[in-house]
Amino acid sequence: MASYDLVVIGSGPGGYVAAIKAAQKGKKTAVIEKKDIGGACLNVGCIPSKSYLTHAQWLLSSELAQQYGLQINKGSIDFTKMVHRKNQVVQTLQGGIEHLFQKNNIDYIEGIASFDQKKQLSVNGEKIGYTNLLLACGSHPFVPPIEGIDEVDYLTTDTFFDIEKLPKELTIIGGGVIAVELAFAMQPLGVKVNLIEVAPDILLTEDPATRQTIKKKLQQMAIDVVVQAKIKQVEGGAVVLTDGTKKHYDQLLIATGRKANLEVAQQLALALDDAGNFVKIDHHYQTSQIGIYAIGDMIGGWQLAHAASTEGIRAVKAICKEPTSPVNPDNITRCLYTDPEAASFGLSEEDAKEKYDVLVKNFPFAGNGKALASSETAGFVKIISEKKYHEILGAVVVGSHATEMIHTILAVKEAEGTVDEIAQTIFAHPTLSEVIGEEANSLIGQAIHE
Repeated sequence: MASYDLVVIGSGPGGYVAAIKAAQKGKKTAVIEKKDIGGACLNVGCIPSKSYLTHAQWLLSSELAQQYGLQINKGSIDFTKMVHRKNQVVQTLQGGIEHLFQKNNIDYIEGIASFDQKKQLSVNGEKIGYTNLLLACGSHPFVPPIEGIDEVDYLTTDTFFDIEKLPKELTIIGGGVIAVELAFAMQPLGVKVNLIEVAPDILLTEDPATRQTIKKKLQQMAIDVVVQAKIKQVEGGAVVLTDGTKKHYDQLLIATGRKANLEVAQQLALALDDAGNFVKIDHHYQTSQIGIYAIGDMIGGWQLAHAASTEGIRAVKAICKEPTSPVNPDNITRCLYTDPEAASFGLSEEDAKEKYDVLVKNFPFAGNGKALASSETAGFVKIISEKKYHEILGAVVVGSHATEMIHTILAVKEAEGTVDEIAQTIFAHPTLSEVIGEEANSLIGQAIHE
């Protein structure tokens, strides 16, 4: 029977990063994966969606170019080539993980992990011994109990990227980050997109001004958005609302969030949170049973790849008896890869005002030289600051390359810097990042271009 210092169940961004870190620290490590190496993020989430969003961005850029005198013959769309490119990107990254496992002498085992009443681990009928166990089992799509849903064919975010032919009309039930991103990815390819959200608005986890900006762009793209929708039923070819309105489709996508995979946790009789939705952990990511740890989508919080990776590293440090602390959720960047992009971290303006005396301003991209030259004037930079010491409590960037730019502000916060340090930074001209400096100077009453 093979035995390991650490067995990681799940090879997503939490699991594979934790396994590599453990191996680097001298732990004999194995990773068990029941499906595809890289987990949901690599195979059916972050990476394939960004591939399709890139295709959409190329098309949007060509349309913008034609408005300013560059005549481009777009021709027809070869979706088969797009799917092939997406698959190549995924396969390249899968190969990278496999290489890292080999380099670090990590045993990769394909199969379903199961435990008996004595917590003995078995995979493919073979028993495996372990000193410590790290659960990185991820999550699966949540499908709400809509009348008629079980009688029609529908896609989830786990199956969407299997389609080999573009739909003529795509109806998406859901208005969160994934749903909105896929709407942005599909519409420029010539797909009519309907977005149905039962909540009061789309993107409820985002800043209100962010929502307003993204909704405006959705309207400009002729994407049909319905909020506060009351769905009566789903029938073949249409989602029927209670007012009789029908949103037709030849492909239906259910994108209403994800639920933690708790099968292994239940086999191990691990304690769950009060709602029974996630595995309960302590500050070192240890579960209710000594030597068993959990990270990522299984434990709640921000269900993001980079959060899971960081949690995995912290858990391994705890396993190795090294000083560590839990990941601060206020330092986790949330990204939305729409057009324009949006990114944020820390406290929202509303939450900050409940706890602090705050300074908050929005500085737009509209007057920025690079933004004007690039026709990228939509959006703004918002820094949420504590008034007395100018401590950075949170930030929002909406605009081109926002998911990259946000890290400038976060890096200052992580270094225990303040708005004053950002204001003193010399930003190159012309760059979009100049708006970050302008926003900081505006907060302390020293703005030039305000």
